[in-house]
Amino acid sequence: MSPVPPPELPRTLAGLRASGHVHRTVAAEVRDNLLHRMGSGEPRFPGVRGFDATVLPQVERALLAGHDIVLLGERGQGKTRLIRAVAGLLDEWSPAVAGCPVNDHPYAPVCPPCLRRAAEEGDGLPVVWRHRGERYGEKLGTPDTGVSELLGDIDPARLAEGRSLGDPETVHYGLVPRANRGVFCVNELPDLPARAQVALFNVLEERDLQVRGYTMRLPLDLLLLASANPEDYTNRGRIVTPLKDRFGAQVRTHYPPSLADELALLRQEAAIPAGTAMPGHLLEALARFARLVRASKKVDRRSGVSVRFPVAAAETVAASALRRAALTREEVPVARVCDLPAAVEPLLGKVEFEPGHEEAGPEVLHVLLRRAVAEVFRERLGGVDLAPLVDKFSGGGTVETGDLVGAAELLRRIGTVPGLAAMIAAAAPEEEDGPPSPGLAAAAVEFALEGLHLERRLSKDALPDGGVYRF
Repeated sequence: MSPVPPPELPRTLAGLRASGHVHRTVAAEVRDNLLHRMGSGEPRFPGVRGFDATVLPQVERALLAGHDIVLLGERGQGKTRLIRAVAGLLDEWSPAVAGCPVNDHPYAPVCPPCLRRAAEEGDGLPVVWRHRGERYGEKLGTPDTGVSELLGDIDPARLAEGRSLGDPETVHYGLVPRANRGVFCVNELPDLPARAQVALFNVLEERDLQVRGYTMRLPLDLLLLASANPEDYTNRGRIVTPLKDRFGAQVRTHYPPSLADELALLRQEAAIPAGTAMPGHLLEALARFARLVRASKKVDRRSGVSVRFPVAAAETVAASALRRAALTREEVPVARVCDLPAAVEPLLGKVEFEPGHEEAGPEVLHVLLRRAVAEVFRERLGGVDLAPLVDKFSGGGTVETGDLVGAAELLRRIGTVPGLAAMIAAAAPEEEDGPPSPGLAAAAVEFALEGLHLERRLSKDALPDGGVYRF
């Protein structure tokens, strides 16, 4: 539901003038709001992470220059999120002529119907207020996208009313002119057919439209942003050179540069079911897992590994914990190391392997996942004395765990663990609110057991849904 404009905003052209409203172009509007946020310290691009020292300065310079921008980068690097954040730099409310298909400003109407109405109605011209969310348009580039969808076409219904083909009011406007006085985004720009890309030439340079032979001087006021994968990867098309030249700026994006950025994005984006706990050591393992997959020589780097990869993994791991809680009647679902392998198979569709490694894909991911867990173990539990835990197995003891072994049952099988509190505090310091739950205690113990196995201090016999740890 669109926000309701405040009732005190003027509703006619006369009232708008009396209010002292000043008409600005979209470029000026974005520039002024960006400068204001820079000066006040407000977030300029909420939700965008990892670009502070690289991408955002380039985007800010382009916006301050009033340039249209094409963002170039592999899949899942946050290009669309950044573009949507740019739309957040528009004024919260902006006036438009009521009923105008291209959102003309009341001070400067440009489409034929609004010019006629302005002449007829004068200061009584009705005004509506559009929220910034209504001033953002988006189109996914596809090979079947036509010029008429982007720019417009002749409306046969208006011809049937008796209008002539030469009447400009017979035009039904497409997505781009309907985004007038706002921000319009074309995702996957190379996927647009060449004809549709050529149709954007005038929009970017002269800001006018050509529809079915009409040459309409319709001075559009919009900010055009686009996203694209690198041309050396995408085989479906390319950005035609003259169109690329018409964009004021090209900005190259990238994946999160640091583990901290990756982890922050994961925490921000993952939709963990309410009431399900995801300990910090598991989130860090999944963040490291994504970075290891991106760096693997067996994975096609031109394709990239999206930030959606660890997000989907975290959601699958949480779902595995929720499933276990339902089957074992646990009160609070808490994810554990045994839930991590459940994410591998669903993730295969998000990774493209180098030729010759496709069949071994699942094992490649399992190996990298284990390496990620080992890295987190060394980072978080490397300084914790785990000798008492190892001693429990030195006499021949074993502990079986798995994704259907509840937390209480796992703790019963392991028995009293000296130093458990220190182990929990090191494994998941983010969860230090009150006494640890049985689920968190079980998660810390299982993490320690898996880490000791990966460090070759314990052995593990694999089972279909878990494993048996022994000395």
